[in-house]
Amino acid sequence: MIEELGIKTLDDVKVKGKTVFVRVDINSPVDPTTKKIIDDSRIRVHADTIKELTQKGAKVVILAHQGRKGEPDFISLKQHAEILSEILGVPVKFVPDIFGEEAKSAIKQLKEGEVLVLENVRMWPGERVNKTPEEHAKSDLVKNLAPLCDIFVVDGFAAAHRSHASLVGFAPVVKEYVAGRIMERELVTLTKVLRAPERPCVYVLGGAKAEDSADVAESVLGKGIADEVLTGGLVANLFLYSKGVDIGEPNIKVLEKKGFLVLKDRIKKLLDEFGDKILLPVDLGVEVSKGVRKDIKVSDLPTDYLIKDIGEETMELYATKLKEARTIVVNGPMGVFEEPPFEKGTKKVFEAAVESGAFVLAGGGHTIAALAEMGLKEKVSYVSTGGGALIEFLIKGTLPVVEVLKKYAKKT
Repeated sequence: MIEELGIKTLDDVKVKGKTVFVRVDINSPVDPTTKKIIDDSRIRVHADTIKELTQKGAKVVILAHQGRKGEPDFISLKQHAEILSEILGVPVKFVPDIFGEEAKSAIKQLKEGEVLVLENVRMWPGERVNKTPEEHAKSDLVKNLAPLCDIFVVDGFAAAHRSHASLVGFAPVVKEYVAGRIMERELVTLTKVLRAPERPCVYVLGGAKAEDSADVAESVLGKGIADEVLTGGLVANLFLYSKGVDIGEPNIKVLEKKGFLVLKDRIKKLLDEFGDKILLPVDLGVEVSKGVRKDIKVSDLPTDYLIKDIGEETMELYATKLKEARTIVVNGPMGVFEEPPFEKGTKKVFEAAVESGAFVLAGGGHTIAALAEMGLKEKVSYVSTGGGALIEFLIKGTLPVVEVLKKYAKKT
């Protein structure tokens, strides 16, 4: 039980001999040409929960999604089952069916310690409709599968911001609906970071998701969770522009293309309220020609060049702040880290974070990719599996799936 949230976990149920459904998030990057999975990180992460269940004698049924209909990564879960089999070191069965007779027959034939992966749940059109658990419980998916399920383990934190059928629909009708180990670890860690962070608590917000970053900054500063917020990437460009700094026509056009200019008044209000706690770059790295970098001071703006990184002076400023911190949350790179020499700001800031001795929480696809590329991922205290789910939890302190876990915790 996660006591502070009132949520049941695997510690609260006996799984031996039981048919245990596990909703994981093994949605993985796929090569658009070959349709092969190119990164199995999420599958490896969820293997912990699955392995524990098999060792305890459960009959394990995996529910998961991959991609969205119409997208290049919308593929079958057959590859996922094969990769999971390699990771676990045991055979993993796969059935190209979600809740039809083939799937139900395969579930009934499972023996203790065996694992079965059902087909991509998004191949059923009803999966992605946002409904209440009670509404989803009446769906074909749940009506067909729930009678075969003794315990439902929801472990897909990265999808927990969605009220989709396979995530919440089983809660009203199964005997036990509990959090898996990944969900448990995420919630315990994030709750600690939000409720009782060691001080100073510093948030690093970068990348291209400016609206999300504005929401996070407003929430953590407004609630007194963060002491300071450091900005980089397009987030910093938008904040500078909202403050009244002319960042130059090419950079304004980038913000306009992304649809960020509508946020200007809101961010100006945020800066007026928390300006001393939101650090903006004092200099920036621009691309004067292909692959050629020049640092310019913010006071020397506007520029006709594209801004692609924070500058050296800003790197030092941010590094100093991070070395003094005791809790650091990192979401987003400082610039276009994929293009040398514009990885410098991200590398300097991320290195300062991991070398600070602080508890460092990192999340978001580009953040994790940058950390891995720079050899820093293993040095981070906690890497969240969530992207959108992490952002929403940082803003609201809860998620739709978390609320369902709370609601049905008292069921027996």
